[in-house]
Amino acid sequence: MTNPGAAPGPAPAREIPAKMADRLIVALDVRSPDEARRIVRELDGAVSFFKIGLWLLFAEGTDRLIDDLVKAGKHVFLDYKMFDIGETVREGVARARDRGIKFVTVHGDDEIIRSAVEGKNNSDFLKILTITVLTSMNDDDLKAMGYAVTVKELVEIRVRTALKCGSDGIIASAADNPNAIRRLVANQGLLIATPGVRPAGFGVNDHKRPATPAEAIGGGADYVIMGRPILQAENMRAQAEAVIAEMATAETPHPAD
Repeated sequence: MTNPGAAPGPAPAREIPAKMADRLIVALDVRSPDEARRIVRELDGAVSFFKIGLWLLFAEGTDRLIDDLVKAGKHVFLDYKMFDIGETVREGVARARDRGIKFVTVHGDDEIIRSAVEGKNNSDFLKILTITVLTSMNDDDLKAMGYAVTVKELVEIRVRTALKCGSDGIIASAADNPNAIRRLVANQGLLIATPGVRPAGFGVNDHKRPATPAEAIGGGADYVIMGRPILQAENMRAQAEAVIAEMATAETPHPAD
């Protein structure tokens, strides 16, 4: 892409957990808070970070589930992909901040992202992550939607917008090469969480740009987001521990590489 926006100046080092286990985010993509609680109990001591998305957003009792996870010392990622007028997004993020949420996702133009950052109100704990391109989409899908750019080009555009507006990080496929993204925009402080991660031999489901846990961490992902491979396992805890072990085997290139 040709200079779609000036990259910001040097950024502070990324805040990455020292323990690899804390870099695995398990998506609680189930139909009820009771089912989610069962998963959290089984993974207790192995996983500390959980994502709540549209599966649970409108389920009765999810509000209490969120509070209980926070009170139990778990990190909570609200993957609500906030997309609305600025004032609405600002207040939504502010409520998440007040409740002790760790990550929230937003999606949209400059006004939406800036409003989300304003709602964060300089919180050192809450992180705003901007959506780039869903892992279920490829170049053909973008073309069908009327975009005149490739996935790679759109990711770059949206990363530059996110940084310009003060976002802490992005959601991007490991196949998009997180370290390459940081070099491209000259910002090593950019947090990157990667969905669409699958252990070798597990089906890719609806993800069109997947990667293995080792490939994700080796390519510079700060966090790996995983749902079905763990939730559908006969022994969820053993599967989560195997994923963490694979993540730990990856050699993460130095940010300057």
